[in-house]
Amino acid sequence: MEFTKISAPSLRELFVQQLEHMILSGNLKIGEKLPPERELAQAMQVSRAVVNSGIADLERKGFLIIRPRVGTFVADYRKNGNIETLISIMNYNGGRLKDDEIRSILEVRVALDTLASRLCIERASAEDLDLLHEKVKLILSAETYDEAANAAFSFQHTLAILSGNSLIPLIFHSFKVPVLELWRRFCSLHGIRLLYENTYRHWNYLRNRDVEGVSDWIAHSMKESISGRLNIYY
Repeated sequence: MEFTKISAPSLRELFVQQLEHMILSGNLKIGEKLPPERELAQAMQVSRAVVNSGIADLERKGFLIIRPRVGTFVADYRKNGNIETLISIMNYNGGRLKDDEIRSILEVRVALDTLASRLCIERASAEDLDLLHEKVKLILSAETYDEAANAAFSFQHTLAILSGNSLIPLIFHSFKVPVLELWRRFCSLHGIRLLYENTYRHWNYLRNRDVEGVSDWIAHSMKESISGRLNIYY
């Protein structure tokens, strides 16, 4: 068995983590002004360089907004955030998503999956569809929820690539972390076999070049996961 090196978080990472937790818990409220960097450095016993780089990270994630010559303020991260913000929220919640976050991701996936499927039907060759079928079979052979989730993601990402649209795979990949969590949750609640059957049905519509069928199926399956018998809420 091979062991890997354990790496401790840097001071900057700990600084960022602490402020994220303060914001997400509500201890730092939206619109609240942070103390000057010098005061933060003294209070948290880190260098100003750590504070400065940490604040830059938090601004990039949408948690803070810097107003030159005015100060640094807590931003409305739900309006100003990005995929990194979502990952931070998941980490704060122990890797779990709240119900409204699950619903939001699934609603976006309806649009993306439908567009990717329509373009794939139009542009993919028979060999491309055979490749997708191999991805489907990997779900069935998965022995763990993690393996099944990663196989399902591989199917979706390959579908995005076969759409011929260069942006769709990038968007799919940016959602990889939360989407994997949703598929793990689906498997834990409803089983790997059902994830396979749903994905196979999706692929079958693609194989038959059935644009209307695949669009209806995506809408139906997502609705089932949001509010139907296959919901993935706790």
